Amino acid sequence: MKTKGKIYVFVLLVILLVVVMILSLSIGAKSFSFSSLLEAFTTSKESFEISVIQQRLPRTVFGVLAGASLAVSGCLMQNITRNPIADPSILGVNSGAALFVVCGISFFRISGPFPYIVLGFLGALLSSFLVYGIASSGAGATPLKLVLAGAAVSIALQSFISMITMPNTQVMDTFRFWQTGSISGADWSGVQSLLICFGIGMTLSFVLAHSLNMTSLGDELATGLGVRVQRTRALAALAGVLLCASVTALAGPIAFVGLMIPHIMRLFCGNNMLVLLPFSAMGGSILLLISDILGRVLLAPSQLEVGIVTALLGAPVFIWIVRKARVKGL
Repeated sequence: MKTKGKIYVFVLLVILLVVVMILSLSIGAKSFSFSSLLEAFTTSKESFEISVIQQRLPRTVFGVLAGASLAVSGCLMQNITRNPIADPSILGVNSGAALFVVCGISFFRISGPFPYIVLGFLGALLSSFLVYGIASSGAGATPLKLVLAGAAVSIALQSFISMITMPNTQVMDTFRFWQTGSISGADWSGVQSLLICFGIGMTLSFVLAHSLNMTSLGDELATGLGVRVQRTRALAALAGVLLCASVTALAGPIAFVGLMIPHIMRLFCGNNMLVLLPFSAMGGSILLLISDILGRVLLAPSQLEVGIVTALLGAPVFIWIVRKARVKGL
């Protein structure tokens, strides 16, 4: 797509993001008009409508940051592994983050957004190393071997999580809600912690974007152009794990956002990471907010958690990508 077309798509994404943010603030167990939204931000008086809208605001902002983080994380993982089906939920990253958070809650009584993020990051990093180490054995890490290794590690880690949570009913109840992937309990402290991680991860991603473009041409050519390939991939992996782990630690595992969005955005902007990263960030925010809105209205007055909706949307897309990419071979 030409530059002019990309600008049109970018503007459209911005408009869509604003629209879904407004809908996210408006739609729920009780819906509000646009005039009520304006009043909530322009008046200091108290009312039921204004109170509800103000409670929905951190949820909406958190959804924007979480969706962008997951999409960019998936974009980075697909680039550095050269795997079209790389995604935090498929490669075992979410399970590693979940295990460390559960251990922190159960054994050390840790609480609060920032400690959760630290634990989630460490767990996600270790599980990533484990998955890649297993997949790299033998003839090397093919796309299918990465998926199989990720599935095996995820199952093993989920077993450890069950062993830890089953004897403790209080931890089990908390984990059962958390593992569905939810942003309904988002507050401003969580938004602040996620914003810091998002800022670090996105900044590092943009700094590495040009080098990542070079590595896509092949390791030898990239090295000849002055790119430190291994360092670039290691830093990109750290950025991707940080973005994914911070969301998983605070909201639970939300699957397939990092898989779907980069593939969709490549149809409009190609593989240039300098363009793909911001496009994916906005696309991820839009998808997560739409999924959250659907979760509120599909079974109203009950709610479906956002992780369930993204899984329902993402599973068919995953099958389509596998068939399209003709992923095969051990």
